[in-house]
Amino acid sequence: MKHLRDERPTLPSVRVIYADLDGTILGPGGSLFAGPHGGTTLAAAEAIEALHLAGLDLVVMSGRTRRSAEVARSLGAKAFIAELGALVVEGFGAKERVIRTDGVGKRSTFDAILRNGAGGFLLERYPGRLLPVAPWAEVALQLHGLVDATEVTRALAEAGYGRLELRDNGRLRRMYTELEVDEVRAYHLLPKGVSKASAVRLHRERHGIEAAEAVAVGDSPADLEVAGEVGSFFLVANGVDAIGDAEPWPPNAYVTEAERGDGFAEAVRCVVGALRSRGGAADT
Repeated sequence: MKHLRDERPTLPSVRVIYADLDGTILGPGGSLFAGPHGGTTLAAAEAIEALHLAGLDLVVMSGRTRRSAEVARSLGAKAFIAELGALVVEGFGAKERVIRTDGVGKRSTFDAILRNGAGGFLLERYPGRLLPVAPWAEVALQLHGLVDATEVTRALAEAGYGRLELRDNGRLRRMYTELEVDEVRAYHLLPKGVSKASAVRLHRERHGIEAAEAVAVGDSPADLEVAGEVGSFFLVANGVDAIGDAEPWPPNAYVTEAERGDGFAEAVRCVVGALRSRGGAADT
């Protein structure tokens, strides 16, 4: 792994920052002002102000549903990616446009997953290890628990659900009495090919943004995949445990010293500082 304390990325003229929400911009409890280890911090809020003043667009990426991800609007985001890449939402109010990335139009993939039995199959196969959540989703069946996502996807294929895969969106702080696990992670059961990375690619192509003109910040395996769609990727320090021994480590990925919102702020300072050195950022 490459750390920002040892090496800085070469950043050309960046136009957009794709940033994960929970565990990256937001601290414990989903608060913008909660410090990584208690207390309060203004680092993430000041970083958001700095990126806007520098003329950078913010696009929020989240595993949250479209409704619960709308906190992105309060951060001044130009767009937000919901349900781990299943939905790209642009605009506000009457001008809002929701782009589905699963290729099924207005039909509910979530309902289809419930009807075809894939969700029930997972709950029966992994009793005490998976719990369904967020029933108001439009595409993904969201689950919390602890399993090997690669092994689960293989089991789905063997059971006749080969069009679906389980994706890991990182570790959660909360625990459930209903689960017999030592830690809890967030998972999404999605059509194959749907991911934060594919949603970032779609957004870039829609707006004529080259990969080199984008950076991303995140804390989970699903976020790390975005490294292939941007010029530079920053993993906030609390994401190291979630990633584990990811191989190969993307050559354009860097780990921040700080966690959560403080780590996000560290990444933003790196980007804005590079823009200033090139004369491409407004004074802040």
